[in-house]
Amino acid sequence: MAIITVNGVELGVESFGREEDPLVLLAGGTTMLSWPDSLCVMLAEGGRRVVRYDLRDSGASTTKDPENPSYDLRDLAADAAELVTALGAESAHLGGHGVGGMAAQVAALDHPESFSALTLVSTRPVAPGPVDDDLPDHDQSVMSDVFSRPQPDWTNRHAVAEYAAESAAILGNDPAQAQEIAVRIWDRTPTSDPSVHQANQLGMVFSRIDCSPRWREGLGDLRVPSLVVHGRADPFFPVGNGQALAAAIPAAQLLTYEDMGTQIPEWATDGIATAMLRL
Repeated sequence: MAIITVNGVELGVESFGREEDPLVLLAGGTTMLSWPDSLCVMLAEGGRRVVRYDLRDSGASTTKDPENPSYDLRDLAADAAELVTALGAESAHLGGHGVGGMAAQVAALDHPESFSALTLVSTRPVAPGPVDDDLPDHDQSVMSDVFSRPQPDWTNRHAVAEYAAESAAILGNDPAQAQEIAVRIWDRTPTSDPSVHQANQLGMVFSRIDCSPRWREGLGDLRVPSLVVHGRADPFFPVGNGQALAAAIPAAQLLTYEDMGTQIPEWATDGIATAMLRL
């Protein structure tokens, strides 16, 4: 673990593999733990230097006010590009998960010189909020089940872990894996402030930042090898979003998993790592 200052903020990073190997940079969604340890290890064993990092207002990165963020999506994209330089690389294979996948798309479009390949997991080609007519929106019955439940005491480690496990069961994820990740996120949260704990666990800050202008119409200009990974059991960003994303990026590969929800399950890491190493 380390802290690297770029673009006026501190970003928490964790590295795997040898520094001299080609760089794979993994943007959190919103924390770095959305990328399983096992996937990072497999990529490193495949000859890559893997660095996963927390987005702003999450994990070990600069946290100011998750309820009123003062930055926008383009700032997050610039963070990724500047992080490549700070790590001493000329370019990187950039991965983005969920909301981090949106930042990764914009980073590849705005800073093409910084990125040599792109992996997008469980994300979509438009910002949070109303979706385009041809994209499936959140499964409203599932969202109702998730968000109608009483929220936990965000300063209670056990309560947060139980809440995460219960949510995972509704979202098509592994409850035990989600519980373990929630505990690790809780332990890494640098304050006892309930709003910060909530932001770390749910990534709600992302819905509050300015994501304009649109970037979907520019995806056809991307000229880097790209992989789109999506679960057919994902109720938050249903699989049609991943299919549309892969169709928009020239020559993008689409990898889908029947029983994958919103998280990357441990049983899928081998296949995803293999596909990423081929880019």
